[in-house]
Amino acid sequence: MVDGSSDSVSELDNIPSNIDAEQALLGTLLINNDVFDTISSIAQAEHFFDPVHARIFEVISQKIQKNSLASPITIKPFFEGDEALTELGGSAYLVRLASSAISTFAAKEFAVLIRDMSLRRSLVNLANDISQRAVTISIDQTAEEQIVEAEQALYSLSNLGTEDSGFKPFVSATIEAIKIADKAYQREGSLSGLSTGLLDLDKKLGGLNASDLIIIAGRPSMGKTALATNIAFNIAKINMRDRDTPDVNLKSVGPVVGFFSLEMSSSQLASRILSEASKVPSDQIRRGEMTEDEFRRFVEAAQQLENCSLFIDDTAALPISTLTARARRLKRTYGLDVLIVDYLQLVRPASAKDNRVNEISEITQGLKAIAKELNIPVIALSQLSRQVESREDKRPQLSDLRESGSIEQDADVVMFVFRAEYYKEREKPGEHDMEATLKWQDEMSQLHGKAELIIGKQRHGPIGSVDLSFESQFTRFGNLVKPYQRESLYK
Repeated sequence: MVDGSSDSVSELDNIPSNIDAEQALLGTLLINNDVFDTISSIAQAEHFFDPVHARIFEVISQKIQKNSLASPITIKPFFEGDEALTELGGSAYLVRLASSAISTFAAKEFAVLIRDMSLRRSLVNLANDISQRAVTISIDQTAEEQIVEAEQALYSLSNLGTEDSGFKPFVSATIEAIKIADKAYQREGSLSGLSTGLLDLDKKLGGLNASDLIIIAGRPSMGKTALATNIAFNIAKINMRDRDTPDVNLKSVGPVVGFFSLEMSSSQLASRILSEASKVPSDQIRRGEMTEDEFRRFVEAAQQLENCSLFIDDTAALPISTLTARARRLKRTYGLDVLIVDYLQLVRPASAKDNRVNEISEITQGLKAIAKELNIPVIALSQLSRQVESREDKRPQLSDLRESGSIEQDADVVMFVFRAEYYKEREKPGEHDMEATLKWQDEMSQLHGKAELIIGKQRHGPIGSVDLSFESQFTRFGNLVKPYQRESLYK
């Protein structure tokens, strides 16, 4: 092995580097260009500690990518007048590099080592930068914002430490497909993802599937938050933690739900869930008008659910970058199986954009990135534009989504919550028109307690509608018993 520039870094011994590995890898590439295909996804020019080595690697890369031979002789003209290389011996140094070549089988290990040293140097620089920012007190950035920024930088650095997956052989993709199908098979063919607790919806979607971005949209008072809360509760209650477990950081063995409630406080959200669990009307809970039996049921429900795997973050106006960082943290600490965001338009972009459409686009892309990165379904609620109210048929459609382009494009599933009863209730005729009143009452009785979930887009399945029950006093959606199922209930 040649000495090369080893002496030049003697005063920088504390900086992570391995000059010998850099020389060996460069020498191997100069002897056998085919090695480049093996290491190109691992080591890049910027990973080399010695600037001369970085330039040599860059020239070798360009030559090989143009189907040209890269050897000490062919790359020599590119370094005429290079003072740093001249100090090392000029063209003779290139020849000595070739003589330090290693086995082609070991080239990948050396490439990994070079990248590892580069990551360590980046980590040292990041730590120094974080330390410098921490001692520099600025009115423009709080300590909490610095922590989020540092966490984001650290995560970005960790991503640089992974190899690009690149092309996968078909057999690998087949194995993944078989695993997904096996999950559905083990559940008797019904689901490949997490159950929402709503049977007809599960049949349509196959459950909530990992890496999917699912949009639940609707006009105000349709029950978007109620539906999301019901789904969160149905998933989280599958796993109840052992309340006697002393280790509060113990990861759950069942589904864990993260709920970003940007509109409601955590206590309001909890009240909704407890109303459903205790079957005490939510308005009575809010006003404190409960009988002794209702209050007892309410307290018992709270005791039973205090260890369910549902985590709520009610911080208002979260930037998408902070939301992402907190989701990652929850995944690391407790695990995370599904994430719910209520609601999309209340999330802030990482930086101000020139228009609202671009801001929403950044947010939806960020949510989809979370779904793929953490390999979980992400449910985001969304408001609909007022144009729904101006139509005679109030059923929503994709064009009703606010800033619909990016939402519709990034989402894997788009569903609309629609309750015809809400609109029919506002069409009540005057008391003097008895015939119209009787007709209205008949129509109201048919619509009472029913809701419709319209699947306007599904990337991997059919669109259509799902009928649900809705108990407004408990803000609870449920499975709607079909007429042909009623007889079997009484057998």
